Amino acid sequence: MHAKTDSEVTSLDASSTTRSPRRAVYYVQSPSHDGEKTTTSLHSTPVLSPMGSPPHSHSSSSRFSGSRKMNNNHRNHKSWKDIDVIEEEGLLQNDEHNHSLSRRYYFLAFVLGFFLLFSLFSLILWGASRPMKPKIVIKSIKFDHLRVQAGSDATGVATDMITMNSTVKFTYRNTGTFFGVHVTSTPLDLSYSEIVIATGDMKKFYQSRKSKRLVSVAVMGNKIPLYGSGASLSSSTGMPTVAVELKLNFVIRSRAYVLGRLVKPRYYRRIQCSITLDPNKISVPLSLKKSCTYDD
Repeated sequence: MHAKTDSEVTSLDASSTTRSPRRAVYYVQSPSHDGEKTTTSLHSTPVLSPMGSPPHSHSSSSRFSGSRKMNNNHRNHKSWKDIDVIEEEGLLQNDEHNHSLSRRYYFLAFVLGFFLLFSLFSLILWGASRPMKPKIVIKSIKFDHLRVQAGSDATGVATDMITMNSTVKFTYRNTGTFFGVHVTSTPLDLSYSEIVIATGDMKKFYQSRKSKRLVSVAVMGNKIPLYGSGASLSSSTGMPTVAVELKLNFVIRSRAYVLGRLVKPRYYRRIQCSITLDPNKISVPLSLKKSCTYDD
């Protein structure tokens, strides 16, 4: 090997610096095999410094790649986190929806059960109250005044006319053990030969449970035309001379409020009595205990 002079080394350094100013060149020294003196020889193959451009470029690429991987990992982590949040919100919404449906079903079941129980209870009360019908007994009728006289009706037709005052008495008993009743009645009609010759209105009343009362109703008629039927009743004294067959008809209506206005059984008694009017027993009460029929 030939030893290089200082001028060659200087020239090589200058040329290397000019071509690649960013690279630092190192030379490897090897001992000469010449026995006379030891000289320094330099290999022509340069060794790049670790601080050179390619390693630096590789480091920048590595950092960029690492940064992109970190960003991708962060994005992937964020996307999975968003998915987890969405799934959790969905589960919460499903739970709330199911809880709302459960509460609605429970409410409907409660309402239906309450309605069924209340209906059953009302039906039991209604069934228990049906046999507890009021008991009505017609006791007597008394004719206080009776007079038949000639006259004319509203159109001027001449006919016999009857005027009478009478009093009908009966007992009313409420057999209900746990309810009272409100009692009304149709007009009490007293008829002769299909002609109503007297009528009376009963005042409505309230009868408490398991109680009884005596009811009196005035039945009156004033100058009622008899037309052809009055021939057998007329007389010079204005009083009938023979017994007269009369009929009494009316309906008693009772309404019980067992459970307010929800359970209110009703009872109807149609009463019909056959009465024989004796002219000799005016102002004397006539017993009707065996003269009346009672129909529901």
